[in-house]
Amino acid sequence: MSSLKGEINVDKLLHVAVLAFPFGTHAAPLLSLVKRIAREAPKVTFSFFSTTKSNATLFSSSNEFLPNLKHYNVHDGLPQNYVPSGHPLEPIFLFIKAMPENYKCVMDEVEAETGKKITCLVTDAFYWFSADLADEMHAKWVPLWTAGPHSLLAHVYTDLIREKIGSKKEDHDVNVDFLPGFPKLKTSDFPQEIVNDIDGPFATMLHKMGLELPRATVVAINSFSTVHPLIENELNSNFKMLLNVGPFILTTPQPIIADEHGCIAWLNQHKNSSVVYISFGSVVIPPPHELTALAESLEECEFPFILAFRGNPEENLPKGFVERTRTKGKIVAWAPQLEILKHSSVGVCLTHSGWNSVLDCIVGGVPMITRPFFGDQKLNARMIESVWEIGVGVDNGVLTKESTLKALELTMSSEKGKIMRHKILKLKEFALEAVQQNGTSAKNFNTLTQIVTC
Repeated sequence: MSSLKGEINVDKLLHVAVLAFPFGTHAAPLLSLVKRIAREAPKVTFSFFSTTKSNATLFSSSNEFLPNLKHYNVHDGLPQNYVPSGHPLEPIFLFIKAMPENYKCVMDEVEAETGKKITCLVTDAFYWFSADLADEMHAKWVPLWTAGPHSLLAHVYTDLIREKIGSKKEDHDVNVDFLPGFPKLKTSDFPQEIVNDIDGPFATMLHKMGLELPRATVVAINSFSTVHPLIENELNSNFKMLLNVGPFILTTPQPIIADEHGCIAWLNQHKNSSVVYISFGSVVIPPPHELTALAESLEECEFPFILAFRGNPEENLPKGFVERTRTKGKIVAWAPQLEILKHSSVGVCLTHSGWNSVLDCIVGGVPMITRPFFGDQKLNARMIESVWEIGVGVDNGVLTKESTLKALELTMSSEKGKIMRHKILKLKEFALEAVQQNGTSAKNFNTLTQIVTC
């Protein structure tokens, strides 16, 4: 009995600091993962650090309250009386510049407030400075990488890539065939922070991350082990421990997105694998000439479609397109993406190839047409086409009427499209197996919880 009491007392002394990256789709999955761990360890204290704006969204009144999880605001890095320059990335650059001091300062205050020394840092993988911070605090460091394993390995190998490409980096047709685990790539497949814009704040952060992650106690990733064994082996050889704990869309509770535009009811009226679903994510709108080409191909092709479109369709799409395709298509501002992709009538997804959308398509069993824009999207697109063979890119990575119609015909009507569907359904099976009680992701989550809370 005394030993049990001792364990309980130790639990009460444990203090996990969670450092979120408050931009894009980073903070929400980190919070979801931490909430799962916090439920498993109710006596452990969890302190969640992000900006005021980020926390206001994440901890809205509609979200679940956990008594052992409390959030704290860190400075957003914006100077007093800040006047935006109009550069969309400026707030991110200013925030990065303020790290790690903006976290360290609040963490010191929270340690004083709670009377509990921080015993573990669970952070966004971007936060390279956590390696030194954890050493200073005699704490564990558990970073989470929210994208795919291949992009993570590319950042780990940044110095090797830059050294090998050297002065040829401006030539986007240079073949890269020296990376273990990867197919043959071109320099244009890599995130620009690796090969082009190598001195910017984001590139510097990602480069440092790749150098420091091998020091982490364990690296967690939103993926599943059978998605790419060769790359997983390479990551394992670079890290102390790698734990696939995804896909998060299957392992952590997802916010319910209302189907206010009746997409599912509309899909119910269509045949199996007959509908094209188009979404470019929550950040990008393709340039006007590509939107025109997309609209023309949707109008000309035989397939019904759902287009999730940010912006005003009447203004941004060709004149009369919305009216002419009213019975054939459905254009909505926001769509319940995962529910749409799980629907039997959806035959292909035209996507920007963001990792969350790739996982949504895998879990839905829907092949992809890729039109990537930035970050890891081009690398994801290359894996989709060349490694998993579950999709196809548009010619030269640009939406033209000809390339879009060709990709639609290939994925929806050809024998090759049927093979893609068969392959993605196999990947879907692996993903579902991974999250079952004895699956690899489920076991890895238990291991992760043990590391964080012991």
